[in-house]
Amino acid sequence: MLQDAAAQASGPSAPEPWAEPVATALLVLADGTILEGFGIGRTGIADGEVCFNTAMTGYQEILTDPSYAGQIVTFTFPHIGNVGTNDEDLESLEAAPASGVRGTVIASAVTKPSSWRSSSHLDGWLDARGIVGITGIDTRALTARIRDNGMPNAVIANDPEGRFDREALKARAAALAPMEGLDLVPPVTSRATTEWSETVWALGDGYGKRAPGEGLKVVAIDYGVKRNILRLLAQAGCDVTVVPATTSAEEILALKPDGVFLSNGPGDPAATGTYAVPVIRKLLDEKVPTFGICLGHQLMGLALGGRTVKMGQGHHGANHPVKDKTTGKVEIVSMNHGFAVDPASLPASAVETHVSLFDGSNCGLTLTDRPAFSVQHHPEASPGPRDSHYLFERFVTLMRSGEPEKAANA
Repeated sequence: MLQDAAAQASGPSAPEPWAEPVATALLVLADGTILEGFGIGRTGIADGEVCFNTAMTGYQEILTDPSYAGQIVTFTFPHIGNVGTNDEDLESLEAAPASGVRGTVIASAVTKPSSWRSSSHLDGWLDARGIVGITGIDTRALTARIRDNGMPNAVIANDPEGRFDREALKARAAALAPMEGLDLVPPVTSRATTEWSETVWALGDGYGKRAPGEGLKVVAIDYGVKRNILRLLAQAGCDVTVVPATTSAEEILALKPDGVFLSNGPGDPAATGTYAVPVIRKLLDEKVPTFGICLGHQLMGLALGGRTVKMGQGHHGANHPVKDKTTGKVEIVSMNHGFAVDPASLPASAVETHVSLFDGSNCGLTLTDRPAFSVQHHPEASPGPRDSHYLFERFVTLMRSGEPEKAANA
């Protein structure tokens, strides 16, 4: 029997013993470094800024987060794809393929899904969403490189035949524009004003739905908003109206909102701020209760006259400790940003409320003269698991009272 098995294994279709597999994908960094691996997802070429994410779960939510537009996400956790994909764990508003993450870098080969919630393999799901991927990369070594040298531009090429013009790929990677100065919101924002009523997911029930008409009216400006943010606003009793990023202050005020939410999103906040900041300033001057998350936090900082700075490696992951200076508590939060607000550039009326315990960078602010606050992290992503959900209740309290002091104690 062993001889028969050996004979079969040595047949014409079997590879030579210890044969080196042929690379079917390349990750080419802007400095010319080439990493070989194996293709997954869409065949072809994709380019963007390479960042790393340290989360151990939630890869589908990460890959559909519009905040990653223009980027290639490297996962430090090796077992990506092990629970497959499904139709419920999407974060972008559009269920169909949309502009967002350009590509993904994965350490281990993707195994067969092992979850009762899975409806498709990661490979086919990536292909359907137009995401080019590469596996077989030492992602922790790549992460260490990013940590030491910053987030590089790169190109991913996926060809099942392993045919690559390496010099052309090097030239393409080297010619990519830096993230500074890029407004990446237009491809990911809503195309029209819509109403949102879906609430949070529950085991056995799925997502809930609230009847609109009796809650606080919240206008959410969509710079690339995540679904779970909108769900938690609805769960908190808000009637949510989602508007495109270029909606004017006059159009927003005409909706007579009790509050305005500034969403997360991709790109350089200073570039998006050319049209977003005047709108936010008008809303703040009208003393509309305002709450911002991630890019929304950065845009609020800019609207106050502050500035944002590009970070070396950024914050991307679900294990970040942040201290809420208003309560003294430390929260374990989800982060996804490559720019940060410079607290030294803010006016005296903007008080720092949250700070990263990794590097001391600003993670939140509140205004003393207007009903507004914002945070850099993602309270809806639940890594703590619900350490930061109180921020949605703080927003509700702010809308009801109009007083930042009462909201801070919510």
